[in-house]
Amino acid sequence: MEALRKLIQLIATLLTNSYFLFPVTHNIYQGPAKVICAPGLNCYSCPASTTYCPIGAIQQLLLSVRFSLETGSLFFSSYVVGTVGLIGTATGRITCGWLCPFGLVQELLYKLPVKTKVELPYLLRYVKYLMLVFFVVLMPLLLVNEWGMGLPWFCKYVCPAGTLEAGIPMIFLQPDLRATIGFLFYNKLAWMIIFLLWSVVTSRPFCKTTCPLGAFYGLFNKVSLIKLELNETLCTKCGHCADVCPMGIQFNEAVGSPECIMCMRCMREGCDFGAITLTCGGMHLLADNRRDRKKDKFIEQEL
Repeated sequence: MEALRKLIQLIATLLTNSYFLFPVTHNIYQGPAKVICAPGLNCYSCPASTTYCPIGAIQQLLLSVRFSLETGSLFFSSYVVGTVGLIGTATGRITCGWLCPFGLVQELLYKLPVKTKVELPYLLRYVKYLMLVFFVVLMPLLLVNEWGMGLPWFCKYVCPAGTLEAGIPMIFLQPDLRATIGFLFYNKLAWMIIFLLWSVVTSRPFCKTTCPLGAFYGLFNKVSLIKLELNETLCTKCGHCADVCPMGIQFNEAVGSPECIMCMRCMREGCDFGAITLTCGGMHLLADNRRDRKKDKFIEQEL
């Protein structure tokens, strides 16, 4: 299952970044596919990107609201909001575990052979909700210039995925941009370096602490069409699900947790008794058919 997930992550990354002519054009793709919303965090300005980032699109929508009201050009992009809402209600946060390119980067870095691995304080997980509320929604909407236009605060000042996928490559593709390098670039470069180095010792630190898209999708985990469910009669409360979870969740104590990225490692590697199943609309899709044998073995050992 883990090998399949890595393959799907790689395919999703290639599909959303499949404009391979950028070394020739020295610019970003602007073709018809650019109207498609990428489910994961994938920078619009990446020279290889063929889609747009949902977080960037939401900020662009909100930062122009005041200007639209003042000029009488009233509009609301239901396509942007509807797309991310549909993804969230259908799949919850499964996008983070199976499709997000920056999630894949963090997981690969965490596999580096470093002796000391560090878990972060749980309170830091709430920072991503502040990022969603303030940097993605309120600040672009309320902090505007004299023309009523706001800024994409998260993309401009924080997003490490944007720096890795767009900022650095574009400097090499367009040397004239080097003259514009200043505080803004170095600030984002510092955030990128922090998160990449942090990923070596902590599993998915950006996903856990900062990603507003993960925070948004996580709100739907309890009500999404596709979800992981627990059979309490089979659960032995051994806690092994937490040992293999990249997000540090003990599934039997946090079913439907907004932190869960539905990577299914708890189901395939962490639970020996088939207590965790993947469901769609209440119908079981995946389960461990070895559960009865393993549960009987566990009971025998306990006796």
